[in-house]
This record gives sequence, structure tokens and C-alpha cells, in this order.
Amino acid sequence: LVHLVESGGGSVQSGGSLRLSCAASGDRYITYYLGWFRQAPGKEREGVAAIDGEGVTAYADSVKGRFTISRDNAKKTIYLQMNSLKPEDTAMYYCGADLMPETLGGSSTSWGQGTQVTVSS
Repeated sequence: LVHLVESGGGSVQSGGSLRLSCAASGDRYITYYLGWFRQAPGKEREGVAAIDGEGVTAYADSVKGRFTISRDNAKKTIYLQMNSLKPEDTAMYYCGADLMPETLGGSSTSWGQGTQVTVSS
């Protein structure tokens, strides 16, 4: 299992930037697929970005070109650089980890506690 702690959230104006961090600890860190998810009030949780142990990434269409996920294996940390933020990006952002990309985001995923991102017009 892996323990995840997110940080870096905050309140910014539209067009601003934030960098989220997710620090991991536990067994088999290198084997985990890691991702960022978000949930806005009244909406379902959605995947934002994911990264494997070799740095291969995937993004939701809504954030392509604006967000960048990265992974520092030496620090056991993943990041989400968020640029050109929009009010619709407002949500609680969660870091998740799983052993298979097919199950990331599902019932077997380990989750952090989340960090709030608020984007004002």
C-alpha cells in the first residue's frame, strides 16, 4: 500500500497558475501508476492526468495544453503544474495510486486527502 499527501492548492484568479504536489510513501512506489483527479460540488470525480513509473503521461481533454503531470521518483512525489486556470477548474484535487492503469481511479485505488483549488473570475 501507499500513503499519499497532497499540497499546493489555493485560490487564484482566472489565468493564474498553481503547482500541486503529492508525496508518497509505502511499498512498491516505482510500480504504481499515479494520477490526479478532481471533484467539484455536485459533480462526479473525474480523472485529470496520470503518469506511469517511466514518465509516460495521459491527460483529460479539458486540461490538455494547460496542465502538466510529472514524477520525481527520487523524492517519491508527483506534481501537477496547472497553468491558464479557469473557473471550471475549481474542485477538490486528489492524488491516487494503483498497481494497474486499468484500475486507477477505481475501488482498488489509494487516495490522498485532497487539496482545494479555487479559481475566481
